[in-house]
Amino acid sequence: MNLIKLLDTICPDTKSSEEKDLFFSRRESFRKFGDFGKKVALAAVPLAILSSLPRIAKADTASLIGVLNYALTLEHLEYRYYQMGLDSGVINAADRVIFQKIRDHELAHVKFLQEVIGNVLKGTPVAEPKFDFTAKGNFKPFSDYPTFLALSQAFEDTGVRAYKGQAANVMESDVVLTAALSIHSVEARHASMVRRLRTKKGLDTAKGWISNGSIGSLPAATQAIYAGEENVMHAGVNVVSLTGLDATAVSEAWDEPLNKEQVLGIASLFLA
Repeated sequence: MNLIKLLDTICPDTKSSEEKDLFFSRRESFRKFGDFGKKVALAAVPLAILSSLPRIAKADTASLIGVLNYALTLEHLEYRYYQMGLDSGVINAADRVIFQKIRDHELAHVKFLQEVIGNVLKGTPVAEPKFDFTAKGNFKPFSDYPTFLALSQAFEDTGVRAYKGQAANVMESDVVLTAALSIHSVEARHASMVRRLRTKKGLDTAKGWISNGSIGSLPAATQAIYAGEENVMHAGVNVVSLTGLDATAVSEAWDEPLNKEQVLGIASLFLA
């Protein structure tokens, strides 16, 4: 199973200048980091974080299936949301190609996770739940485009943090860890695209990544999605003190993980 080739297939390089601008890599944020010596010191921190993550004693099949079914539920949510958005006609004509691509990626994620769970791990992929994207009438994403974009950002930012939150639970399975990190990188590109699209339309002043846990112009109910993103402590080290960089730049350099309970609490708002 060549996961890198699969990722290249489901998330090809963008071609248009518009997409390249919207899908711009988070590496741009590292321009804020000082001289070469500071970059070297900072680059060493993620390795320390990785080695300090708690590992499960044994990556048994049942646990892996549980993690992947959790991820599959999120992918079902995202795919269905974009498919319904495209079907509804709420998306501006100029932006449809963007959300068609994101929809296709999410469908590929669904099929891929179903394949790993069913044919690799011999488990049973979770069925797609029924969703209520109005959250019991509180939102109108399929008749109001700004609302559609706001929920899209919320879902993508949740997905990025959710995948990171499960990394420690699948670290002893190279196949599953690679799959999770591959999908995580695609979700991060989606999040960056939607955030920049909302800013370009004057709906927010968001960067392409989360900054200091700010929800920007999103509804207050989304605060749980961004809680903890202001963190500057990694592997017991205060990165601000280590590098002399400002707290905003440090907070932007990492996505903080969300655990399963936090994510399910967010997703439950949209379950029918």
